[in-house]
Amino acid sequence: MATNSNFNFTNNTNVILELPFSEHIEELRQRIFLLFWVILFLTCIAFIEVKSLVKILELPVSNVKFFQVAPGEYFISTIKISFYTGILFSSPFVISQLILFLLPGLTKKETKIILPLLLGSLFLFGLGLAFSYYTLIPAALNFFLNYSEEVLEPFWSFDQYFEFILVLFYSTGLAFQIPIIQILVGLLNIVSAKQMLGAWKYIILISTILGAILTPSTDPLTQLLLSAAILMLYFAGLGILFLLKN
Repeated sequence: MATNSNFNFTNNTNVILELPFSEHIEELRQRIFLLFWVILFLTCIAFIEVKSLVKILELPVSNVKFFQVAPGEYFISTIKISFYTGILFSSPFVISQLILFLLPGLTKKETKIILPLLLGSLFLFGLGLAFSYYTLIPAALNFFLNYSEEVLEPFWSFDQYFEFILVLFYSTGLAFQIPIIQILVGLLNIVSAKQMLGAWKYIILISTILGAILTPSTDPLTQLLLSAAILMLYFAGLGILFLLKN
């Protein structure tokens, strides 16, 4: 009887331990399901207004005529534009759902750290998109136009133009997450702020390489602008980390 009693107690304990985990999985499933419908709804709204979005995407460049290589190319491009716009505008909702999911399992100290970091990540991503749209994209496109204006008439495939902008958008948005990564690494004591400062020579080299890798164009101006932005973000993150540690 003692053995059966122990066995039953063990089974009950396992059920109690597993129940919260299953509830978390169910909550995560519901939040992902909700995110799916939000992204789908915003994608549909973007598709309805896709002509306005196309005009906005064409603003950084002038004196260029766009064409489609094959039937349906523009239609496929508008679907992609709508989808990525839906993802972009759902980002605040994604962040809020992530915060709501993580909050119950965090201590007050962790909450004070994670909330500003998540919100800061969203802000920096938006800042990266703005920097890309108003600075990097015009610089890259004007470089190509000026380089070929005496020998070639500018006729560009809209699909390739959109893919060029999309890569630049997201690579810049991700590059602007550098301060968030620095702060996380520093707060977790993986690398100290002094060690980050001591590696400034390597950071200059790495930022130059990243500027060349992340920009889809080959012009030096765009690469230098992104490299300079990465350096500024790195030292800004370093300054914030020094303040948090002191």
